[in-house]
Amino acid sequence: MEPVWYKSYPKGMPHEIDPDAYSSILSLFDRSIQMFADRPAFMSTGKTITYQQLDQQSTQFAAYLQVKCGVQKGDRIAIMMPNLLQYPIALFGAFKAGCTVVNVNPLYKPRELEHQLIDSGAETIVILENFGHVLQEVIDKTSVRNVVVAHIGDCLGTLKGALVNTVVRYVKKMVPAYHLEDAVRWNDAVKHGASVELTRAELTGEDIAFLQYTGGTTGVSKGVVLTHRNMLANLQQAHAWVDLQEGVELVITALPLYHIFSLTANCLVFMYLGGCNLLILNPRDIPAFVKTLSQVPFTSITGVNTLFKALMNHPKFDAIDFSRLKLTLGGGMAVQKAVADQWKSVTGCPLLEAYGLTEASPAVTVNPLHLKDYNGSIGLPLPSTHIQIRDEDGKECELGQVGELCVKGPQVMSGYWNRPDETEIVLDKDGWLMTGDMAQVDDDGYVYIVSRKKDMILVSGFNVYPNEIEDVLVKHEGILEVAAIGVEDEQSGERVKCCVVKHDES
Repeated sequence: MEPVWYKSYPKGMPHEIDPDAYSSILSLFDRSIQMFADRPAFMSTGKTITYQQLDQQSTQFAAYLQVKCGVQKGDRIAIMMPNLLQYPIALFGAFKAGCTVVNVNPLYKPRELEHQLIDSGAETIVILENFGHVLQEVIDKTSVRNVVVAHIGDCLGTLKGALVNTVVRYVKKMVPAYHLEDAVRWNDAVKHGASVELTRAELTGEDIAFLQYTGGTTGVSKGVVLTHRNMLANLQQAHAWVDLQEGVELVITALPLYHIFSLTANCLVFMYLGGCNLLILNPRDIPAFVKTLSQVPFTSITGVNTLFKALMNHPKFDAIDFSRLKLTLGGGMAVQKAVADQWKSVTGCPLLEAYGLTEASPAVTVNPLHLKDYNGSIGLPLPSTHIQIRDEDGKECELGQVGELCVKGPQVMSGYWNRPDETEIVLDKDGWLMTGDMAQVDDDGYVYIVSRKKDMILVSGFNVYPNEIEDVLVKHEGILEVAAIGVEDEQSGERVKCCVVKHDES
């Protein structure tokens, strides 16, 4: 398809980016440390760490991994963590030790965690103690031999940290009992790393940065192989698009950093900008979230449609000062017109819809910042991104026709981890990624999603795979057959509905 979208690009927007401008995420990280050393990098639960402190603590954690755990370049390390300061420290520490990061959703059930640990071959895991009981159930079936257990208050200082951990454990009773033999506490690991020397790994763009797990039409969770080059490309594409200032931005990070949208758009892009990520530990606590927003001069916020809607339903949301807000980005699920219109009315800032998928690191298209109102599209292809709309026979469609959206660019994955058969289904020999989404492109290059080819159900931005639910339900002796489908839901976009044939009338 001819890149008709270029004519709709904002003035000065490059058509191409250089995905090889930096050798790895670490080399970009080094740039940010040098330029923004004393600037705040991450904030969480009342504590702030600067870029220099992030550098120091991640080096200590990397040294612990290398010297005490014996990790080598290319080893996989799982991180099972919500939005806490420990996440970026562990992330950049893993890279300094040469590891590939395996992001794990802390809400995983034992069977999901077991599959991901076995499939990735991870031998090291960093996990919040609240989920230790889940790991306990499966660890003996996996290759995991190093366990680092974090506590919510670990990075908050001695007194406050001890108080927070006591409240979490004994007052709120948020930590189910668990036993993990030879597990090391987070603070002990970082302290140990301070006493040994790190031999920092040499990374290239072709080294694997992440195994980011996702599903597909089969529903079997697969590790998307995302190289440092993939991530750097998408980071630079997004950076070129957002046109924000270096060293002054503060982004609200409510979506978990283990989710590819937040990982790239918030953690990495704003690190490049020398901005600060304000990590929201529990975005479902809307009153506390609104209170936080009223206390900080934030300039950007990302989220899903359900989150924006929940925030605006709070009676005190209208009283927040939005005068510094430059960018509101919605992804992970479709943005509804009513939500976008209300957001613009209340904040004065348009809610821009973006589109992506894990296999593309994730961003593919974004609406331009100069867009004044909701337009129903997922935007324009990013620089260095090419798209095609293909019919059922794989032939390219004309402008305006509906077909499967296919994507090509430096942000597209190299394949699925150890699954060449699955890779062949979605990646053709020329590097085109078949998204499974049905779309059309207008004369100005704006892309519109029409329907979903996959049978996946999208609940609040998270993939739910019908056959996984069906596999669990048919284990019940009272169920003969079951089919899980997605139905529209005002709050979450879609919700799961199950149609059941009973084994007996009781």
